[in-house]
Amino acid sequence: MVVSRVLRRSLARVVHRDLGLGCVFIAALCAGLALPVNAQSDARQSATTGNFPSRPVRIVVPYPPGGFNDTLGRLMAVHLSQAWKQPVVVDNKPGGGTVIGTQTVATAPADGYTLLVVQFPFAANPWLYKSLPYDTEKSFAPVVLAGRSPMLLVTHARSDLRSLEEVISRAKTKPKAFDYGSSGSGSSNHLAMAYFEALAGIDLNQVPYRGSTPMLTDLAGGQIDLAFDALPHALPFIQSGKVRALAIASSNRSSLMPHVPTVGESGVSGYEVSSWHGFVVPAGTPRAVIEKINRDINDALSSAEVRKIFEQQGVIPDGGTPAQFKAFVESQLALWKKVISQKNITAD
Repeated sequence: MVVSRVLRRSLARVVHRDLGLGCVFIAALCAGLALPVNAQSDARQSATTGNFPSRPVRIVVPYPPGGFNDTLGRLMAVHLSQAWKQPVVVDNKPGGGTVIGTQTVATAPADGYTLLVVQFPFAANPWLYKSLPYDTEKSFAPVVLAGRSPMLLVTHARSDLRSLEEVISRAKTKPKAFDYGSSGSGSSNHLAMAYFEALAGIDLNQVPYRGSTPMLTDLAGGQIDLAFDALPHALPFIQSGKVRALAIASSNRSSLMPHVPTVGESGVSGYEVSSWHGFVVPAGTPRAVIEKINRDINDALSSAEVRKIFEQQGVIPDGGTPAQFKAFVESQLALWKKVISQKNITAD
């Protein structure tokens, strides 16, 4: 299916539409009250999968327009709307460290008509905040892991630091010798560095910023020494020659920069951190509906056009089953619970 022209039009404009949550199927509910619980479940699954979707679907992105999470939502909206012959719209709901948009989906009907783009904070927020208006593990059902963006350790072009080994050696000799940037307490680049400090046995000085762009801008200007950031954020600064990559936090080197060693190659074994991207739906969504959404997103992820856009932005396409994504999220929850607890990090 050729989607290039439609995709370009969709990504060229920012679409703001809120479908609302006001559609309540009273007749179906009343009919369900007369059935036993198991019969209600079976009837609901049969009714919702045979013609799903029969009306517009909403993808909630808990970030502002722009950035890869927004791009991902719009890419999938184009492909799914063509596959389903129904409108699929992107609803940007930023704020609260993704909590606002995430809560929107947690309280949405469990019918498959509201999807949520999730990322790194989905697995970190339960340990960063004293309380959340939802339960990360109980309020959602996993659909699919869409892709991963390995973190890069970067320095400015004029820095005399030439390797990760040199960073570790000098930091051990003189603790707090280097300033590193973050997008704020509990952000993905803050936690990535905290995890790195723990494994490498070093102590650096955090300088928080309001986002990756101002952080990387100051790094390029030499105001700070180091930063971890996801490949899509760091790549334009690297390509401009203002920032230099010291190591990549993945198991293998990136085809976009094959000369950059992995953190493991540089002496810190077991260190792998990615800014990952996936989809979830409200808990209780019929299994067959989840499987259909999973199947159709996997089809989109396998298209040459989507893979090319991912590659250009430094994102590794993933895919797989809901069970595989569930296991991945559980591993991320366990990892960041440990790091956040050890470092006593909070976002409140």
